[in-house]
Amino acid sequence: MDGVRAQPGSKAGSADGPTHDGTRRIVEGHLAWEVFRFGGPIAVGMALQTTFNLADAWLIAHLPPEEVSASVGALGICDQITALGTIVSFGVSTGTGVLLAKQKGANDHESIARTAWQSVLIVLLLSAVFGVIGVFGAGFLVRDLVGAKGAVADAGVKYLRVMVGGSFSIFLLLQLTSIQRALGSSKTPVSLLVLGNVLNVLLAVVFIYGDGPSPSFLSWGGTIARALHVPRMGMVGAAWATLLARGLVLVPNVLVLVRRFRIGLPPPGQRGPDLAEVRRILGVSWPTSAQFFLRITAMLVTNSLVARFFTTDLDQTASTAMGLVFRLDTMALFVSMGWGSCAQTFVGQNLGAGKAARARRAGVWAAAFGTLSSVLLVLVVYRLGESILRLFDDHAAPIALGMDYLRVVAPSYFGLGVGVVLGNGIAGAGATRTTLLVDMCVVLGAQFPLSILSVAVFHGSLHALFMCVAVTNFTSALVYAVVYARGGWLRDGAR
Repeated sequence: MDGVRAQPGSKAGSADGPTHDGTRRIVEGHLAWEVFRFGGPIAVGMALQTTFNLADAWLIAHLPPEEVSASVGALGICDQITALGTIVSFGVSTGTGVLLAKQKGANDHESIARTAWQSVLIVLLLSAVFGVIGVFGAGFLVRDLVGAKGAVADAGVKYLRVMVGGSFSIFLLLQLTSIQRALGSSKTPVSLLVLGNVLNVLLAVVFIYGDGPSPSFLSWGGTIARALHVPRMGMVGAAWATLLARGLVLVPNVLVLVRRFRIGLPPPGQRGPDLAEVRRILGVSWPTSAQFFLRITAMLVTNSLVARFFTTDLDQTASTAMGLVFRLDTMALFVSMGWGSCAQTFVGQNLGAGKAARARRAGVWAAAFGTLSSVLLVLVVYRLGESILRLFDDHAAPIALGMDYLRVVAPSYFGLGVGVVLGNGIAGAGATRTTLLVDMCVVLGAQFPLSILSVAVFHGSLHALFMCVAVTNFTSALVYAVVYARGGWLRDGAR
C-alpha cells in the first residue's frame, strides 16, 4: 500500500498531514503530566520486557540436568554476541527517532515519510548482513572467536544460527516501535512489545519442552506440542519461539504506521535508497551505536576482571554471582531507557516546534520520574533481592556475593537513571556526538582505570570492584547533569 505523501510545509490536520493529539499534548500540554503520561507506559513496558526475557532463562534452567549446564553456558555466550548486532540496529533506531521527532514538531509530514522509509531500508540491509553472518558464521563466532568447546559450543552454534540469522525480526521491531514513539505514540508500541514477549514465553514452553518432561504447571505445552506435532527442541526452541513471536508482532506494527501515521510504501520511483538521507540518518546514528557499544564493553570488562582475578578452574562462584545480578542491573537500565525514550521524544518534538525552553524542562521532568522509578526498584531489591536471585540459582555462595553486589551497586541505580535519561534528552536534540563523548570520558576516564587499578594493582576485593561500578554510575549522573545544565548540546544538535 502506497503511503500518503504530504506537500512540503503541510500542517498537521490538513488533508496531507494527519493530526495526532499526542503531538499537540507533547508541545502544548501541562508538561509534567504529559511527560509522566507518555513516559510511564514506556518505562513499565521496558520493565515487563525484561521480566519476560528472564522467563526464557528460567525455562531453560528447568531442562533435564544433563542439558542445563551446556545450555546455560551457551546462553551466556550467545546473549553477548547477539547484543552486538542489536546495538548497531538500536543506534539507527535512536538516530531515526531524533530526526522524526523534530520533523513531527515542525509538522513536516513529507520529511517524516522519507526519513522513515530510508531508515527501514538501512535496517533491512543490516538485517541481511547479520543474517548471513548468523547462518554461515555461527560456528566461527562460538568456537573460534569465543573459544567455546564441547556441548556448550554445540548448543551455542545452533542457538546463534537462529537468533543472528533471524536478526531482521528484532531489528525491524525496534525500528518500527521507535518510529511510533518519535511521532508521539507511547502506549501502542509498548503494548505490542509486551504482546510479543507474552507470545515468546507461550511459544517457548511449547518449543523448548515439546512433548517431553516439563514443570507440572506447564504441562499444557505438551498438549499443544502433540496437537501441532512440534518436536522437543531444548534450548534452540527458545530461539525459534523468539523469532516467531517477533515476526508475528511486526504485522500490527506495520498496520499502525500505515493506518494511524500514514507512513507506508512510497510511490514507484521513490522506493530506492536516497543517499543524502541515508547519510543524514547515519550521521546521527553512528555515535549512538558507538555509545551503546562502549557501555556493553564496560560491563564485559567488569565481568572479565571478576573472572580473571576472583575465579579458578574449580571455583566459578564469582562469575555465577555476576550472572545473577546482571539481570537486575538490566532491569534498572531498561526502565531508565524507557524514561530516556520519553525525554528524547519530548526534546525533539519541542525543538522542532521552536520551544527550546520547554524541551530542556521536559528532560528534567523525565529525569525526575526516572529517579522515582529507581527509588522503587531499589526498595524492591532490598526487600526481595535474595528471593529474586534464588529463582535462577539456589546455592548459598553466589547468592551471598550477589547480595553484596546489590547492597553496594543498587543505590547507584539513581545515578544510572539520571545519566541515561539526560543523555537521551541530549540525543533528542541531535547531539549524539556529545553523549558519546560524555560516555567515553566516564567509562574510559573513570570506570576502566578505577576498576583495573583496584584489582590488578592494589589487589582489592570484590567489594572494592563493586564500589567502582557504583562510583561510575554516580559520576555519569553528575557529568550529564553538568552538560545538560550548560545547554551547549542545544547548539551542537542544531549543526
